[in-house]
Amino acid sequence: LHLSVRPLVNAILMAYNIHVNGVLHCRVRYSQLLSLHEQIKKEYGSNVVPAFPPKKIFTLTPAEVEQRREQLEKYMQAVRQDPLLGSSELFNCFLRKAQQETQQIPTEEAALDICLSNGQKVTVNILTSDQTEDVLDAVATKLDVPEDLVGYFSLFLVRESVDGGLTFVRKLQEFELPYVSITSLQNSEFHILLRKSYWDMAYDGDVMDNRIGLNLLYAQTVADIERGWILVNKEQHKQLKSLQEKGSKKEFIHLGQTLKYYGYIKFDPCVTDFPEKGCQVIVSAGNNELNFHVKLPNDQMKEGSFKVTRMRCWRVTSSQVPVSNGTTNPCNSAKCDVKLELAFEYLMSKDRLQWVTITSQQAIMMSICLQSMVDELMVKKSGGSIKKMLKKRHNGTYHRSDSQQTVKSPPLVDTQDPNREQIVKLSTKLSSVSLRGISASNSSNDISGNDFHGNYAFEGIGDDDL
Repeated sequence: LHLSVRPLVNAILMAYNIHVNGVLHCRVRYSQLLSLHEQIKKEYGSNVVPAFPPKKIFTLTPAEVEQRREQLEKYMQAVRQDPLLGSSELFNCFLRKAQQETQQIPTEEAALDICLSNGQKVTVNILTSDQTEDVLDAVATKLDVPEDLVGYFSLFLVRESVDGGLTFVRKLQEFELPYVSITSLQNSEFHILLRKSYWDMAYDGDVMDNRIGLNLLYAQTVADIERGWILVNKEQHKQLKSLQEKGSKKEFIHLGQTLKYYGYIKFDPCVTDFPEKGCQVIVSAGNNELNFHVKLPNDQMKEGSFKVTRMRCWRVTSSQVPVSNGTTNPCNSAKCDVKLELAFEYLMSKDRLQWVTITSQQAIMMSICLQSMVDELMVKKSGGSIKKMLKKRHNGTYHRSDSQQTVKSPPLVDTQDPNREQIVKLSTKLSSVSLRGISASNSSNDISGNDFHGNYAFEGIGDDDL
């Protein structure tokens, strides 16, 4: 989850934009955030809830506006990072309703297309106010996916280019309404994709035991091979083609599991400071690692892997930069790009930690991938069952009836953002949880370490008063 808030200033009112992955999620007023605070305090008690910036009787000065923005940002960060408050229905429902209000989409029945890996679309009839789990349930019902397998899959927001390239924007979260999220983008290149949500291929067996699960996993494997995400040599390609012609889907997947980068998500080309600043890199996530294909300044190509078990912590930061148009105009809502960076502290060798930074618009998606890998590793280390984890993840949310209320608040007026840089450190529900003892790969491509302390990527929020 990535949240950032930018103040909106108007002669009549002040409000705050909450952005998800650089895209406007919702717009809220100080009074709405105060109401949320009071509800949380009533539900969970004053001792649990962080301090909230007080109301002011007189009009705020510019310095006070900025101070309040910072205070609200810290407050929203603290709530989101709290294991109890951040996952609460109260908090997530607030963000969903605010999203619906901001985009001015009323609650009504609607048809929503969900893409499968093979290019087919499944159309589900939902309510515009249905949250992510509702939509996932609707897709599972339409496809006849058993209830105990639903948690093995997730919905992802993706962008498909004209040449067929696929960009993963983010995994749809519990605080958003998929119909509103996709509709508000107003761009036909964006789709919602159904894809497996786990990393360890050992769990493929659970999915393949069911006919529908087998078909979905087979379609994903075929698509990843055709897209070039999974590396296949001529002999392997011949074997795969033979299995495909015979309709041997399980055998096809089993062969796919032996191939390099099976189950990985490949990201768009971006920039890293490793091994030196300004290097072009293609990052892939899978097998509990981030894999780098780096192009050095001398055009030499290098490959290496950063194991999640050697990452001490990581964070996502954002900054606003002017659109490249030859001017130095301050950032505003029309001329501002959001620059995202993922940085992780890595154990390169014994007693030597080093920060590695990736500059990419998919930084949040990379962070989500790392966090989900950590979740699986923690379950495995504790001897728990991923089935229970996935079921809890899927069922431990809210019910449709909780998200059906249409929000009827007056729309807020958008104005210019100040020319300021936002850099917010990240924290986590797994704050400093040690995973000592989880073995790291001894692969020659591994760029080292076997002690992990997880810090989940979250970027803050904040600003203004009515």
